[in-house]
Amino acid sequence: MTAPEGRGIAEHREKKPEATFRILHVSTGNVCRSPITERLTRHALAHRLGSARTSGLIVESAGTWGHEGAPMEAHAATVLTDFGADPAGFIGRELLDEHVIRADLVLTATRDHRAQVISMGHSAGLRTFTLKEFTRLVRAIDPATLPDPEEAGGVVERARALVQAAAALRGWLLAPSEEADEVHDPYGAPITFFRSIGDEINQALDPVVTALTGVPAPA
Repeated sequence: MTAPEGRGIAEHREKKPEATFRILHVSTGNVCRSPITERLTRHALAHRLGSARTSGLIVESAGTWGHEGAPMEAHAATVLTDFGADPAGFIGRELLDEHVIRADLVLTATRDHRAQVISMGHSAGLRTFTLKEFTRLVRAIDPATLPDPEEAGGVVERARALVQAAAALRGWLLAPSEEADEVHDPYGAPITFFRSIGDEINQALDPVVTALTGVPAPA
């Protein structure tokens, strides 16, 4: 089965592999959590860097039991609109080997998703984290040790260095509890729960986007 094209900020085929960094968000159905995370990540990157400087960053998502071809849940779209992000044109897809192979960083909603991605092989272990796990690790990394996003290679080289640094810290900074690295599934829940999950995702993404770009969130 041929993998569909990624829904990234830039088309992968138009850039040399070394000039891009691909972020893959993974949840179960690819209609709630991972669409929210994908579109919030894109929104935050564009807001901080401007569209021109995000050309090497590709952000996409898939589901371990993905609803292939489905739109995102209506409440998920509402949450994105609340944050000023764009839900338009989203199409759900099932996670394929190709998605994992191409990804430079895989961020999952839960530990089970992380385990499923790693079990697919493709040397995914060192670049696959739960979203909250990656946030915890990123907070411990001194940004001064990362490449300057203004220099040659820009945010792509910085992103690669960030993943390597996070992987090196993983065994040293353990989660305080089993639930600490989980983003729970709001599927079928009322809009209030979707909004709480959206807030949770947005808070987890903030330090990640800051570390990736070197640009803090606006006050």
